[in-house]
Amino acid sequence: MLLYSTYAQLVISSAPSIITLNHSLAFHQLIYISMLVSLHTLYMNLAKLIFLLVMYFLHFNNQVFDGHGGKDAAHFVRDNLPRVIVEDSDFPLQLEKVVRRSFIQTDCQFAETCSHHSSGTTALTAMIFGRSLLVANAGDCRAVLSRGGTAIEMSMDHRPCSLTEKLRIESRGGYVDDGYLNGLLGVTRALGDWHLEGMKEVGEPGGPLSAEPELKMITLTKDDEFLIIGSDGIWDVFSNQNSVDFARRRLQEHNDVKLCCKEIVEEAIRRGASDNLTAVLVSFHVEAPPQIKVDRPGRVARSISADGLNSLRILLGRK
Repeated sequence: MLLYSTYAQLVISSAPSIITLNHSLAFHQLIYISMLVSLHTLYMNLAKLIFLLVMYFLHFNNQVFDGHGGKDAAHFVRDNLPRVIVEDSDFPLQLEKVVRRSFIQTDCQFAETCSHHSSGTTALTAMIFGRSLLVANAGDCRAVLSRGGTAIEMSMDHRPCSLTEKLRIESRGGYVDDGYLNGLLGVTRALGDWHLEGMKEVGEPGGPLSAEPELKMITLTKDDEFLIIGSDGIWDVFSNQNSVDFARRRLQEHNDVKLCCKEIVEEAIRRGASDNLTAVLVSFHVEAPPQIKVDRPGRVARSISADGLNSLRILLGRK
């Protein structure tokens, strides 16, 4: 079983012109980049420079790739997708269009350069641009946002059991057999897998197995606490809300995001997870998540008078 955990911590101060990034690399070294960005010059070339620094220096770690049939596709996409994104001529002004196009372009590059490899990978990336969070997903990894302690699903699992995916598959000449795409794959979107006959076609509309990601973009607020990204093995044993509750409790105890990732993986194993496990935690605040007072409907507030309290004390003292 492959176990991997990492973390990222992004802190945006209340002053919109100051951005501070703290990020943990796989070899557990910390890189601190502080940038004082003028609001008058935060545009085009400077924005691209910031993204280049984040993606190249920090290894674009807000992403999860879950390979199948070997590691080649996962490693290829990990090493090339960030580069393809930032080198696109429309980056960063048309970010959603660029990301969608880059997934497909990276998939085609894998087919051209690694045609002898028989592997594929799901892919989920999370990018933060200013106060916008963009999640792009192809496969069954998942991203869940904690907003004031409430879980918000930022991606959809692409599996054959999904009705929308089943209709898309059938429209492209594929079928679902016993819960598997064309009787072979447990996911309906992935990069790679070009060796599987009848799965992919170059050009539009493509085959039943698609590398096109689904995107979701939101504006981050002060109530957004952290983002959990995990491979499907995590979500086999955690619900969305359960993962948020678990992470909040751990962060309230020690406020250590790297340790929290480790604890998520260990808890998944304890619950019987049998798949590969990857957990990434992106925290949006330096402080631990606050305690939340839960209002329980149906409960009536009650009070006791001083005389009543004294009578109760006398009564209890007699026993």
